[in-house]
Amino acid sequence: MEIATGSSTLQDSAAAADVAWQQLAEQLKHDPVLVICSASAAYSARALYDRLTELAPAGCKITGVSSCLGSMDNSGFHSADGYGLNLTAFADDTGDFGVGLVDQNDAPEVAAAQAMHNAIDDADRAGELPIMVWLSAAPGREEAVLKGISSVIGEHVPVIGGSSADNEIAGNWWQFGAGRVQTDGVLLIAMYPQCEVGISFHSGYAPTDHSGTVTGADGRIVYSIDDRPAAQVYNDWTDGLIEDQLSGGNILQASTFHPFGKEAGQIEHVPYYALLHPEQVLDDGAIRLFSSIPSGEKITLMSGSADSLSTRAGAVARGILERHNWNPDQIAGSLVVYCAGCMLGIRDRMDDVTDGLNDALGRTPFHGMFTFGEQGCFIDGINRHGNLMISVVVFTKD
Repeated sequence: MEIATGSSTLQDSAAAADVAWQQLAEQLKHDPVLVICSASAAYSARALYDRLTELAPAGCKITGVSSCLGSMDNSGFHSADGYGLNLTAFADDTGDFGVGLVDQNDAPEVAAAQAMHNAIDDADRAGELPIMVWLSAAPGREEAVLKGISSVIGEHVPVIGGSSADNEIAGNWWQFGAGRVQTDGVLLIAMYPQCEVGISFHSGYAPTDHSGTVTGADGRIVYSIDDRPAAQVYNDWTDGLIEDQLSGGNILQASTFHPFGKEAGQIEHVPYYALLHPEQVLDDGAIRLFSSIPSGEKITLMSGSADSLSTRAGAVARGILERHNWNPDQIAGSLVVYCAGCMLGIRDRMDDVTDGLNDALGRTPFHGMFTFGEQGCFIDGINRHGNLMISVVVFTKD
């Protein structure tokens, strides 16, 4: 397995693709069989896809997804005036990769199941479970997307990825691959690499002493906690953080370091959490989140900081190597999903994030995108959707 990366912040789509492609081509000894592009939504998805298809050798599969403001890789954080892209190429003569992209069409579960079938067929591995699935989908219905994927491959194949993003939460996200460009698609890559793969899904947040029970909820809207309006409870827990928005308003930025968490499991009796990012206070005092939570679920206020978010990605990557007893010389490269909300919260410290990943991974190639929702599996092996999370996938050379 060979992995190489290239990047650019040029604003012209084709020119940026040319620069990034030249960089990765200089690193590879063999032709790539798969390329993953993460790029600001300011770029033309069609222009990127067309140019990358022209540059790629015959048989190479080209995929792409929009990422908030830019991207990152082992050469740094790539964002300038809202533009930035990263290409990551896989050269693997013995493994197989298959791509499926299907429009959700108000039926995300059905679309995800079809995309999964298409990806397996494209890999020419009918009847075989992939080692893992790389997921990029339009945000908003991720829980249903995961359910659709599991209806095809079951509950125990790792699904790792992140939701497409744009620069302003204006719906300008996109996905491309399998011969098409979509704005509301489910993009899946079924991966059958002939190497070892290490996976981790974490947050950089700690639980506080504040917790309660969701007593009224509908999908991603929480109406009440402990039979009190959700916004009032959140405001009390955060010492008046959203006092000015109690009658309604956007709290996305204010809540970045203070999300909710729901317990996803325990390790040695110590709980770990999937995070839910509060987005909006509604005029009835309810809070809209970027993830779903049912009534009856315990919810905990979490706490993060610029320090924790700037160091966490490197710690997650380092943990994978330690758990598998790998050293950087064995690593071909990695995929990193980093929440856009976290990136925006510590934008002036993103060099610390890339430095931490490089220190952990020995400056081997890594691909990083900034997403509006993260998908991954905890140590229990169950695939989940969360917010303000970090996923890391490490591929060995052999």
